[in-house]
Amino acid sequence: MIYTGLDLLEKEWPKQLRNASVGLVAHPASVNRRLEHATGIALKSKKFKLKVLFGPQHGIMGETQDNMIEWEGFKDKKTGLPVYSLYGNVRKPASEMLKDIDAMIFDLQDVGSRYYTFIWTMELCMQACLENGKSIVILDRPNPIGGHITEGTVLDPNYSSFVGMRPLPVRHGMTMGEIGDYFKHEFYPPLNFYVIKMNGWKRRMWFDNTKLPWVLPSPNMPTLDTAIVYPGMCLLEGTMLNEGRGTTRPFEIFGAPFIEPDVLVKRLDEFKLPDVFFRPIYFQPTFQKHAGKLCGGAQIHVANRDKFKPFKTAVAIIKAIHDLYPKGFQWKQPPYEYETVKMPIDILAGTDRLRKDIEKGASLNNMEEWWSEECSLFAKEKRRQYLLYG
Repeated sequence: MIYTGLDLLEKEWPKQLRNASVGLVAHPASVNRRLEHATGIALKSKKFKLKVLFGPQHGIMGETQDNMIEWEGFKDKKTGLPVYSLYGNVRKPASEMLKDIDAMIFDLQDVGSRYYTFIWTMELCMQACLENGKSIVILDRPNPIGGHITEGTVLDPNYSSFVGMRPLPVRHGMTMGEIGDYFKHEFYPPLNFYVIKMNGWKRRMWFDNTKLPWVLPSPNMPTLDTAIVYPGMCLLEGTMLNEGRGTTRPFEIFGAPFIEPDVLVKRLDEFKLPDVFFRPIYFQPTFQKHAGKLCGGAQIHVANRDKFKPFKTAVAIIKAIHDLYPKGFQWKQPPYEYETVKMPIDILAGTDRLRKDIEKGASLNNMEEWWSEECSLFAKEKRRQYLLYG
């Protein structure tokens, strides 16, 4: 049986914070194994008093469908508590939002990829708590794509943004509690920081091994299959290719109006990528890039998730389309996720080297060599110090 930090909240609440007034950062996936939401659980606690609610990108109720749509705070009708937005005019909690509390509880389900903004909402909450003399308690949850595999580029701090503020590989193989522990020790040593660890979770577990209920952590993350391809396919947000938004299989389907599916799939097959197949398709997105237009492309079918390389696969897709369709392919231009100068692909990759290598025709395997070296170095020098689970 796997118990999340939320399942163990009452039992493992820090003694130092007994009777504290708290704020809760939550979203729709902040549920226990019986699908009871963190808000209701916190309201019933005998260990602390819930005073304020906070919501990240896509809203506390998951109400903003697309990415980069801001939302503003409101008063929750059910509880009467104020709800503050951390994805609007404010991304880092302001002092005024924290004035009536002693601590923040942070309970967001991550999906195992550096670009997923909940990691960076956590860091900004840590910053705000340190600056305002508050404590923070992270309720840990599984990394749905396992804690045993890392892949992709490591962020260069010169490319820091809201899709990556600190050095981490794209597929980091860590839980939110572990990443919080890394941030605390490397960047915020004085912070009064706690993790309520999971009980029973092992690093090699995928989310469906946990027997926990899957609740969409964001509107375009409908299934575990989506999370498996996301560490690579989110890179397509840095192009003018449709990454499957506006379809029923976001990030598994991709394409553009100028693509001939069979030609593209033939080129992709030449890369001999491990344990993945591409099915040629046509589709018509209902929103986002190329909405209402017939697009040619493919759907990704993963044969073996333990051997599949999502980051390498997505770089192969971008490289193939870039090379096959030089007149049609375009990089997305800023602004993107509050960055108005740097290219979206560069802040997603955490470096401009990937884009420049694609533009100059570098081989896929040569690119993989340098990002794998970065990833291995980070794992040895930083990551392994902060792993909380075997």
